[in-house]
Amino acid sequence: MALEVIQIPAGDAANFTYLVCDRQSGEAVAIDPSFTPDALLSVAEQEGLQIILLANTHGHRDHIFGNERIIEATGARLAAHPADLPQADIQLADGDRITVGENSLEVLHTPGHSPGSVTFATGDAVITGDTLFVSRCGRADLPGSNVEDLYRSLQRLKALPPETTVFPGHDYGPQPTSTIGNELETNEFIRCNDLESFIKLRMG
Repeated sequence: MALEVIQIPAGDAANFTYLVCDRQSGEAVAIDPSFTPDALLSVAEQEGLQIILLANTHGHRDHIFGNERIIEATGARLAAHPADLPQADIQLADGDRITVGENSLEVLHTPGHSPGSVTFATGDAVITGDTLFVSRCGRADLPGSNVEDLYRSLQRLKALPPETTVFPGHDYGPQPTSTIGNELETNEFIRCNDLESFIKLRMG
C-alpha cells in the first residue's frame, strides 16, 4: 500500500501542513506544521496516526513555527537539511530515504528559495515546500535565495513523471494541488527552458 498524503490548511499565510502516512502501520511523518500545529495534531488523532518524525521542507519561520509544539506533543525527532536547520536531529541529504511503515519518502535537495530547501517524493506525489507552487514558484530575492539554483531545482522537478501530484507549501494557485504535467502546460516558471529567461521572469 502506497503512502497517503493528507493536506491540511495551516494559518493565515495560506500555508499547507502535511501528514504523510502508511495506513497499514498507522505511522506518519508530519511536514511543516506552520502556525497551526494543533490542526495537524488534531487530524493525526482523528485518523488514528502516530507521528514518528517531523520534517521541514525549509527553515523559514512560516513553515517551522509549530515545530516545538509537535515535538512536545509527540516526541518526534526533527529532520531537515543542515543548510537551513543545522540543529535538526536528522540531517537530510539528497537521496536520503525516510521510512514510514513499509514505505519510504525520498529526499530531493531542491535549493534556490533557500539553501536547504528539500522536496519529499513518495513515488506518485511530491511535497515541494516553497520551491514549486501551483502555477507559480518560490521567491528568489530573500536572504540565502539563489535564482540559478531555483532554476536548476525546477528543471529537476519538471523531469518527474507527468502524473506526479504536486503538494505545495502554500495555497497560492487556482487549486490546492496539481500535477507535474499540468504545471508543464500552465506554469510559466517551470516552462522556462533556459536560465536567462527564467531569471528575467522570476526577478523582473
